[in-house]
Amino acid sequence: MAGNSGRGPSGRGEVLRERVKTSKRRTASSNRWLERQLNDPYVREAKAKGYRSRAAFKIVELDSRFHFLKKGARILDLGAAPGGWSQVAAARVGDTGKVVAADVLEMESIPGVEIFLADLTDPDVPEMLKKALGGPADLVLTDMAAPTTGHRATDHLRTLALFEIALDVAEDTLRPGGAFVGKVFRGGATGALLTRIKKLFTDVKHVKPPASRAESVELYLVALGFRG
Repeated sequence: MAGNSGRGPSGRGEVLRERVKTSKRRTASSNRWLERQLNDPYVREAKAKGYRSRAAFKIVELDSRFHFLKKGARILDLGAAPGGWSQVAAARVGDTGKVVAADVLEMESIPGVEIFLADLTDPDVPEMLKKALGGPADLVLTDMAAPTTGHRATDHLRTLALFEIALDVAEDTLRPGGAFVGKVFRGGATGALLTRIKKLFTDVKHVKPPASRAESVELYLVALGFRG
């Protein structure tokens, strides 16, 4: 183990960098991934706080800037597995709020979150989720991304397709003045898609939160002030 000072998301203390011993059973890329995980302050902090993934800090950081997670809000989290964003949302909206999460992957229960095993391309699903919310959504979230192929242009287009599906649900679900936050890849939403979003919302920004790894091509689009 080699010493290397650093600070986690909370800014606390000094940490030591861990080296991963090589193994014949692991590839070099697997060793690099494991070493990155062991030395990632967000991974350590997620474990300390009981979050299901380091991605929870992305929504924490975005909310610290844009303040869209409000007490009593109705929130729809699309593509929610493993549930880090839903955990944060449920804690911030409190007992008077409502968080509904949906994914094609099964998720373990989360206190304060109603979870649906559902495919957003099913035409009956948006109405089902709206009924579960008990009224129009104040915020629709999506951290969905298609499995990467290694070809950036293809990965970007596939993730944008998921983003558009979530945007369709948001347009049908949000109350006037509501917000939408979704993942895109480098290049963001452009062309006709960006034009559509700007027509739907009064304020649109692309943001890379600090918890998003520097080498990652992901960006988040934050759209506020749904026109209804």
